[in-house]
Amino acid sequence: MTPWERWSFNILHAVVAVTGVAYFYMKYAMDAGDPFAVINHPWQPAMLAVHLVAAPVLIALFGMLFRSHTIRKLLSPSQANRRTGWTSLLSFAAMALSGYLLQVAADPTLRTILIWTHVATSTAFVLGYGVHLVIGWRVANSPVVEPDDGLPRAARLPL
Repeated sequence: MTPWERWSFNILHAVVAVTGVAYFYMKYAMDAGDPFAVINHPWQPAMLAVHLVAAPVLIALFGMLFRSHTIRKLLSPSQANRRTGWTSLLSFAAMALSGYLLQVAADPTLRTILIWTHVATSTAFVLGYGVHLVIGWRVANSPVVEPDDGLPRAARLPL
């Protein structure tokens, strides 16, 4: 994984998470005070628009990281950070699927189910990915015990 992939994914992840939380708060926790108001806050449409524009780019970057990072780690014999990686992978897939289905669902009951599925899986992804980053940083900065097999370190790294 290249540094620009990591930084761009993390920045987009933050943008999508912040706009999603802000939109959720504006839509469901705020009260406009006016019984005829269509929106609860003037920035509510902007938060939804930024969320819906940034999310597909985040999904595309996730696909790039899946190719350059996830597959390599799944095939690696190392078990470091595997549990939070699986949590992030599965919750991201459910979050993306529920987000797309939410845009085309017409039945009110199905929409309610999809909204809460999207909120739950998004929360799981944000928390799981945050823990994944912290553990990954700790694993990367921990001292490595080099085996004495005569090979340079780069030759021992798994693909």
